[in-house]
Amino acid sequence: MRDFYNILGVDRNASTSDIKRAYRQEAKKYHPDLNPGDEEAEHKFKEATAAYEVLVDEDKRNIYDRYGEEGLRGDIGSGSYSGFGDIFEDLFDIFGGFGGQARRNPNAPTMGSDVQTRVDISFKDAMFGVEKEVRIQREEACKTCDGRKTENLDSIKTCPTCHGTGTVRTVTQSFMGQVMQTMTCPECGGTGEIIEEPCKDCSGSGKERVRKTIKVNIPKGVDTGSVISIQGEGNHGQNGGPSGDLLIFINVEEDEYFKRRGSDLFIEIPISYPQAVLGDKIKIPTITEVVEERIPKGTESGHVIRIKGKGAPFLQRSGHGDLYATLKIHVPKEVSSEEEELLEQLSNLHGKDLEKSNKGFFSKIKDLFD
Repeated sequence: MRDFYNILGVDRNASTSDIKRAYRQEAKKYHPDLNPGDEEAEHKFKEATAAYEVLVDEDKRNIYDRYGEEGLRGDIGSGSYSGFGDIFEDLFDIFGGFGGQARRNPNAPTMGSDVQTRVDISFKDAMFGVEKEVRIQREEACKTCDGRKTENLDSIKTCPTCHGTGTVRTVTQSFMGQVMQTMTCPECGGTGEIIEEPCKDCSGSGKERVRKTIKVNIPKGVDTGSVISIQGEGNHGQNGGPSGDLLIFINVEEDEYFKRRGSDLFIEIPISYPQAVLGDKIKIPTITEVVEERIPKGTESGHVIRIKGKGAPFLQRSGHGDLYATLKIHVPKEVSSEEEELLEQLSNLHGKDLEKSNKGFFSKIKDLFD
């Protein structure tokens, strides 16, 4: 597993500013434009870029610190992905000072954007994990021109307006004097190139939209709002930049019996009046088995039994939450004549005790208003 902190040469407590500073140094040292044909430098540049992408993003960094790089590839939940950003465009900081003048590379590698989709899964699949086929649309390199925007490379000319820089400078007069501004070249759109014979299939974009089916392993313990990130399955990058990620937002369907709160599960268990009065052994279903629990005599409706370790599985670690079973005394809407007779006898037996109890209760209530 790659150590992203070691790749950038920073410690685990490094601030965002320290990480950005370290990345600029690595990019300045190993950028392919400064090391043409050097495969080792290109590899180190890609490693530094991958490390920067994770460590500069607070949510991704937290996931990496807890679960390592594997946590970023398989799942997550941690919050939403803000994108890599166009760090390669900020070459005034990274490459400033060469030849005494900062110059921007219009064809620097740029990471592709992310693709987002939603997947609905059942409660059972969330408890045990499942493999799903996910259908997406994404941008890939045009097959006709292999992403080069043209089939005839000789038709690529340096932009005559910006002379290949991708930017033009304008000077305006203000009350403070002359102000110089740098803006994207309107002729080439910032690429520094003019393509005289663009690819007929992609119209010079170098990309095409394709439909693709991807098999995704959804781990047990996911919940509604969980996000699974599949690295490199997003839109195609520009100028040799890496592809973006596929972000899968999980929606878990509600279960008929179990309710969920985090990793804890809740269920209502009906019991009869005799069971509540006399006590009994009752059966309680969990997600893996049926367990038996003894309820004491005089159990009231609403009594909660906690069963440790029988809740939902934790995400990305071993163990389960707890199961809370709330007992509800079942009152039948209809009874047989024999049952009715027995209930009347029971009512008569309890009648005198209940009458005494009610007298004491109403006496106390009356005292409150006297």
